[in-house]
Amino acid sequence: MNLIADAWIPVRRTGGRDVIRPDQIAEPDVLFPDWPRADLNLACLELLIGLVYLACPAQDADDWAARRPDPQGLRDALAPLAPAFNLLGEGPRFLQDFDPIDGSLNPPDMLFIDSAGDSTAKKNADLMVKRARYPRLDPALAAMALYTLQAFAPSGGAGNRTSMRGGGPMVTLVRPEAPGLWPLIWANVPDGVPLGADELDELPWMRPTETSENEQLTVPPDGDIPHPEVFFGQPRRLRLEHSEGKIQKVVQKKHGTMYHGWLHPLSPYYHDKNEKRCKHPKPGAFGYRNWRGIVLLNDGADRAQCLETFLNRTDSAPCRLLVGGWAMSNMSPLDFIWSEAPVFPLDPQGEDLAGRLVEAAEQAGYALASAVRQGRGEDDLTTGAGARAREVFFAATQASFEARLRDVVNGQGDRVPEDWLKDLRGAALRIFDAEVMPGLADLSETRRQAAVAARKSLLSTFSGYGGVGVRVFKALRMPPPKTKRKAKAEART
Repeated sequence: MNLIADAWIPVRRTGGRDVIRPDQIAEPDVLFPDWPRADLNLACLELLIGLVYLACPAQDADDWAARRPDPQGLRDALAPLAPAFNLLGEGPRFLQDFDPIDGSLNPPDMLFIDSAGDSTAKKNADLMVKRARYPRLDPALAAMALYTLQAFAPSGGAGNRTSMRGGGPMVTLVRPEAPGLWPLIWANVPDGVPLGADELDELPWMRPTETSENEQLTVPPDGDIPHPEVFFGQPRRLRLEHSEGKIQKVVQKKHGTMYHGWLHPLSPYYHDKNEKRCKHPKPGAFGYRNWRGIVLLNDGADRAQCLETFLNRTDSAPCRLLVGGWAMSNMSPLDFIWSEAPVFPLDPQGEDLAGRLVEAAEQAGYALASAVRQGRGEDDLTTGAGARAREVFFAATQASFEARLRDVVNGQGDRVPEDWLKDLRGAALRIFDAEVMPGLADLSETRRQAAVAARKSLLSTFSGYGGVGVRVFKALRMPPPKTKRKAKAEART
């Protein structure tokens, strides 16, 4: 199978499901990849963006804006790349070691990040990860799983390298308002120059593998545009074995390429001393409290270059941000994140205000969790009803947060801090009452007093009193409340 010339990508069209070649993404009725797993769909979007970047990227913003979907033109542009995209057979193989390798023989199940490794399976510890789900794979699914593993590879034991962005990187893709797959792909393709037919050895499987037996690092070459390898990193040394038209085994050898210093245009980064490190998803819902440095600007972090480029190219045209990736704990997958967030065209003052709204909500969420814990007589703030109430609180205020940012965009930012404080207060009290107050009459007098005191403390927080209340008001730049002494003094005058 050739990944350029053959139809192998399942997609949804307006009229139903189909299997297409990469060039057919420019056809107007193609909507989205349709693999059986969300992580494969996310990786497929990255693969298609990378293919377009290799074949026919825009040279500049004007070129990008002037391009129109052209299936035949894309097919012609991709054709010179075909020799580098054979999945099997003699010669170089897509994302596989340049030469046949001697290594451990694994079932093709190992290509999936949430599959159990050998040690996990032997210990019968595969509770959250699974074994033996894919005893054989058809070539198309194997190709997509192979790309997904190389792009998102977690730590895999001694010598098995993580992806170019570390284990389980966060991926953020601009989703413009225009429907269909092509607008989504084109919105995220960096400017560059096509990869020539005589330059295919820029792809890592077209040359001997850069190994890392002695911890050798592979750094990006100098240049102002992303190197082709940024979309096609190859940290794992693998070879697919097939028979009867199916992938039956995967050979793996240790000490593949160990990348260092590469910046991927589809991921956000945070600053760690003198280095930039890729952000990684956290388990759970991707709500507004996670937006800083990803959807919103934030000191010490860089939003994905694809988002910055799109906003600059289009004068902040309306769009959404597709956010995805594996939340990992070392080798263990915890959750797969798949979410979309609106992107608001905020000026620097608006971005600053948005960040302060998030900070106020973080403080308010802490106050709510503490009050619920106290009201229910629990000890641990990070588990139980308090932690649950905090999660419910952020979900309950998501729509309000987006409404407040729309107010900022519409020039009504002056009233936003006060309105947001009311939103936070109302949500926190509703959640507290639902968690603590039912059945209060049946509790002991001590418990009833604790619950009433906790609610009073929560109300006090939203009036600006106490350490947390002071921080909420400070984040919103609201004047602090009067002290009791000052209020009495004013009452006497």
